[in-house]
Amino acid sequence: MKLHRLELEGFGPFRERQIVDFDAFDRDGIFLISGRTGAGKSSILDGVCFGLYGSVPRYDTGEKRLRSDHCAPEDPTEVVVEFTVDDRRLRVTRSPDYERPKARGEGTTPVKHAAQLDELVDGEWIGRAPGPRVVGEELGQILGLTRDQFLQVILLAQNRFAQFLLARNDERQALLRTLFGTRVYEQYQAELDRRRKASEQTLGRASEQVELMLTEAHEVVRSHGFGAQGDDAVGTAARIAQLGHAVDRAAYQADTLGRERESAAEAHTTAHATHAALVALRGRQLERAALRASADALEAAEAGMAADRERLSRATRAESLRAPIEAAARAEAERSRAAELDEAATGSWRDADGSDLDVVALRALVDELTGDLSRWAEVARLESELQGRTASLTALREAVAGSEQSLAELDARRAAVPPALEALDVQLAALAEAPVVAESARAAHAAAEAQLAAAREAEALLAERRTADEAQLAASDAATRASATVTALLRRRLAGYAGELAAGLVTGEPCAVCGSLEHPAPAPHADDPVDDAQFEAAERARDAAAEVERAAAAAASAARAAHAAALARAQGLPVAELEEAVTGTATARALAVADLDRRTALQAQREELARLDLETAAERERLVAVLVPRREELAVGEDRVAATAAIVEAARGEAATVAARISAVTVRRDLARGLVASREALDARTAIRDATAVELDARVAASDFADAAAVGAALLSETERSLLEEALIAHEADLRAVRSRLSTLELELAGEPEQPVDLTASQEAVRAAAAAVQVATTAAERVAQAAQRLRALAERIDAAHASIAERSREHDVLAGLADAIAGRTSSRMDLETFVLAAELEEIVVAANLRLSDMSSGRYRLRHSDAVAARNAASGLGIEIVDSYTGRARPAQSLSGGETFLASLALALGLAEVVTARAGGLRLDTLFIDEGFGSLDGETLELAMATLDELRQGGRTVGVISHVEAMKEQLPAQVTVIAAPHGPSTIGQNADARAAV
Repeated sequence: MKLHRLELEGFGPFRERQIVDFDAFDRDGIFLISGRTGAGKSSILDGVCFGLYGSVPRYDTGEKRLRSDHCAPEDPTEVVVEFTVDDRRLRVTRSPDYERPKARGEGTTPVKHAAQLDELVDGEWIGRAPGPRVVGEELGQILGLTRDQFLQVILLAQNRFAQFLLARNDERQALLRTLFGTRVYEQYQAELDRRRKASEQTLGRASEQVELMLTEAHEVVRSHGFGAQGDDAVGTAARIAQLGHAVDRAAYQADTLGRERESAAEAHTTAHATHAALVALRGRQLERAALRASADALEAAEAGMAADRERLSRATRAESLRAPIEAAARAEAERSRAAELDEAATGSWRDADGSDLDVVALRALVDELTGDLSRWAEVARLESELQGRTASLTALREAVAGSEQSLAELDARRAAVPPALEALDVQLAALAEAPVVAESARAAHAAAEAQLAAAREAEALLAERRTADEAQLAASDAATRASATVTALLRRRLAGYAGELAAGLVTGEPCAVCGSLEHPAPAPHADDPVDDAQFEAAERARDAAAEVERAAAAAASAARAAHAAALARAQGLPVAELEEAVTGTATARALAVADLDRRTALQAQREELARLDLETAAERERLVAVLVPRREELAVGEDRVAATAAIVEAARGEAATVAARISAVTVRRDLARGLVASREALDARTAIRDATAVELDARVAASDFADAAAVGAALLSETERSLLEEALIAHEADLRAVRSRLSTLELELAGEPEQPVDLTASQEAVRAAAAAVQVATTAAERVAQAAQRLRALAERIDAAHASIAERSREHDVLAGLADAIAGRTSSRMDLETFVLAAELEEIVVAANLRLSDMSSGRYRLRHSDAVAARNAASGLGIEIVDSYTGRARPAQSLSGGETFLASLALALGLAEVVTARAGGLRLDTLFIDEGFGSLDGETLELAMATLDELRQGGRTVGVISHVEAMKEQLPAQVTVIAAPHGPSTIGQNADARAAV
């Protein structure tokens, strides 16, 4: 992955858009990001992290201050990062959540987190993903690194890599787990522990189940008397053996009671068969008596059936004459109805017409009237359309008149346009210079206001300057006094050194200064000696006073510079004079703006007038184009309406309308047509009546009936004939059935008594046998159910007891595996730690390749899997092996500079291993944030040499530091400059080494 470009606007300390061109450092390979503390050096890395991942680590748990505090409410906040991954040039644009002013009303409205991912294809940026969620998913697949992995291998943030070196085992495990994604092993451990606990619970429940079933089985044995009760004091196996004997005794009792139940059932069957035979005999006896009575009743009714048979026979013979009689009756009724209709039609015709015509004349009249109606129907249609055509013609006349009036009005309006345009041109010519005058007036007013603001600022800064000068004088006096105190103490101490040396002289021993064994005149001891503590305290006070003096001098210099700058911007003019100037320029600006507004209004008025003139001309052309065809249409319409009115008048005759004439003639024709039809129907019905009467007389004469009246009297309806036939058939069938069944019963009951037999004794015997079966069945079923239940319990107990041993062996294997995976062994190393330890070994090997060079071969990292004290996590320890002593020691014992070198080497090794695990992603850009200030000159050279090696293969390395020595060694720089009271800016100096 290679970064190309970073743009920051309204982000962190940067308000205006700032651009960092990383490609400009390709030839140097390494560049410095410098600036004073708090200027915003680390904010450059924050921008890269936010652009790629939408978050910044140092704001994860606190207030999200991504938006610049220098932004005005309407200013945007945006981060743009351009980078390349696998030959794909990509650009991600993000803006965080922030507040902006509402478009209407007061207050603010939230702006949501936004993101856009684009790709450069054939020189053009093509959108690939919109929205934070989709962009995050797409970048996750492209980068192949999580945010924590990216920070560990590309953005080596301040103190982040030192934290990994000095971390405890559990802290290091948490970081490695995030980087290498080994949480799945923790899930394996949790799952195995869950299964171990579940296995323990299963074994416990199985044992409890066996005990419960044994208790239940022995309760069955006790309640049914299957043997002696089991002893709870003996073991489970003995109780199971006792239960087996009880099962055998229960089976024997159930078999015995079953045989007793079968004997009772056989006795009940015999008694029931005997009772059933007696019941059947009694039933036949009662049936014979009933049949005898029924036969007597049917034979008595036989005499009345003969009259019904004769009546049915006459009705059957008369049925053949029913059709001629009904046909004659229908013909007479239809002839009567036809006569009535003919009489009514004749009366209606005479009332309407008065003439007495025969059928032939009436048919001729109908044909004549039908022809007239056919001709008048078309004229009636023209008559109905004539009114609409007349109305349309009237509307057309009005439209033509309106168009002619509109055309005249348009011509009148157009005539007034040229004079108005000429007047406006005269006014606009007088205001031609208004834009230049207004812009000049605005600039003069703005300059006057700026001078006034600078003059007021100079007045305010004058007091600050005086205060700063007084503070500088006071600090200078204090520094002078503190320096004099140190000088005085130094003189006193030098003067007292001789007395201190003399006090230490011993006779016969050499002097520490001259080596003489004789000490003829030792110096006296000072009365007020100066010790080291006093002198060091005075030096610290002197240095502090000097630092205060330098700070006061810098503040005074800054105050003087600020005051001078304000005076220069005000051009030395007083506030009162500048206020008058501002008032004058404001008046001039108002007048110029008023002229400009009037000029703008006149221009708009002229443009509107010209536009209306053009629209009027176009409207006149449109009216003329419409008016000509309307006039032609009006002339044609008037001719057509006149011709149609003449045709309608001829067809109307004396009627009010053609439709009224058609209606009257239609009524006359329909009356004539109805009279013809009624007379023809009367003649036809009369002929039919006469024919049916002749046929009926012939059929009656050929029958055995005297006349048609006798036939009518003999006829029966279908229902009456069916009921009569059914009654005769039913009587005959009943009589035959009763005689047949009675004959059979007489034969079967020959020799049997006439009175029905008594069933009392047999019924009592059946009840007694049933009661005995019930008692035997209840006893047998109770014992059989108990025996079956006892046998089932015994089988379940045997199976459960046999499975406990197998489950116990499986549990021992599962518990051992769970303890090993969880680290509950002597090594106290769980599976996840074991995997991470292997990764840590590779990291240490990669780190030692650089640490050996940076420490001149003195230090080497070593992975330790020693058991930690007090049950702490083990297996992820890191020790420092010192070749000077040959012994290992903890990383916390290193000095500040040594800690930085070891941490940097470890971070680079970790970056290499994490990158390899992420699919071998090539890292062409790397950042290191701070830490170089703790190195001495020689060590700094070694660290820089290591960083210089990282440039190999086209990699670009960015170093964030404020160390002056690094500024000299790294001419290619990005400088972050912080204004005294405003936002920071970014300056860039690239290819400096190539220029040299």
